[in-house]
Amino acid sequence: MYAPERQQEILRLAREGGRVDVLSLAETFKVTAETVRRDLKALDRAGLLRRVHGGAIPAGRLDFEPDLAERESTAADEKDRIARAALAELPDSGSVILDAGSTIGRLAADVPLDCGLTVVTHALPVAARLADHPGIDLHLVGGRVRHRTRAAVDAWALRAYSEIRADVTFLATNGFSPDSGLTTPDLAEAAVKRACVAAARRVVLLADSAKHNQEHFARFGDLTDVDLLITDTGLSPEDAAAIEAAGTEVQCV
Repeated sequence: MYAPERQQEILRLAREGGRVDVLSLAETFKVTAETVRRDLKALDRAGLLRRVHGGAIPAGRLDFEPDLAERESTAADEKDRIARAALAELPDSGSVILDAGSTIGRLAADVPLDCGLTVVTHALPVAARLADHPGIDLHLVGGRVRHRTRAAVDAWALRAYSEIRADVTFLATNGFSPDSGLTTPDLAEAAVKRACVAAARRVVLLADSAKHNQEHFARFGDLTDVDLLITDTGLSPEDAAAIEAAGTEVQCV
């Protein structure tokens, strides 16, 4: 099958199913995942599909947001590596903010038992993973809980973050790029993420490379608000260099 034929079939599958994922397409067409990513990139450039982490959705569905279970299973190996690398950014003592996100949930699960920190989070899955940790002084931020992300949002959460100053925020995002900045599908979630950035002296973004150049409805900051981006080796050296040239350190793992 030639590339144009394959891309036409990918477009049909996306429109019928609402989304497509890289690994399933690679198996369906008996091609490599990299070939599928090139197809999705071509369709994205043509304005027919919108790339999202792990796959693509039909153009015009910028409000699409995968649920927590789907996020947990997407790019699992990359997220595990990113979370392990992020452990080195935990301060020896002091305070951290943990945003809502599947990679940050992995970080929370990997925090060593001998770690002594004050941790603030608005994410129920993150709090659940740290609730029994013997060295963590855990503070759970309240608010309206979004079912899709299990994260607290709105006025209570925003007020709580306005009253603290942490050493490090570990931040999640649905999309990042030098041009579009940091984006996520939901405005309320974006407001809390913005508050997390403002509430810490250092910001570490944990994001797999498939989120690079993805753009969603709600913008909550510039990539230059981030001190360190930890991502996987799927981010090209050229893209990493462009991000670093703007002032954000990049670590690919």
